[in-house]
Amino acid sequence: MPEYLIAAATGLVLVVLAELLVFRTGILRDRAYWIAMAICLFFMVLTNGWLTKLSAPIVIYEAVMKSPYRFPWDIPVEDYLFGFALLTLAVVLWEWDGRRRPDARPRQKAFEAVPESGSAEASSDHGSTAARR
Repeated sequence: MPEYLIAAATGLVLVVLAELLVFRTGILRDRAYWIAMAICLFFMVLTNGWLTKLSAPIVIYEAVMKSPYRFPWDIPVEDYLFGFALLTLAVVLWEWDGRRRPDARPRQKAFEAVPESGSAEASSDHGSTAARR
């Protein structure tokens, strides 16, 4: 039985359900989140492809523990499920923790213009750094 596939798929489902039903950060609807996931996926393919290539593997999986499907460069599909679940859980918890703290600054939306440090808008933004400490 492919335990790694079952565990990775279960982890992914649990993380998505936790986001949708418990934490409700809305991160799965955020464009910046998906861009970050694409960047992580790019580097995951590079490193995981090198670590799991069948021609000279550094990481070897027990055949009965995983599915036979590998894509690309011999990367087990379970690694994508596990990676997505792990990264998503980290981002969800980060967002949730930041929102529940009373002194947390509101999250700036991706691609939103950042006020310059000398502008009136920037100086009225939550006071000075020293005042927040």
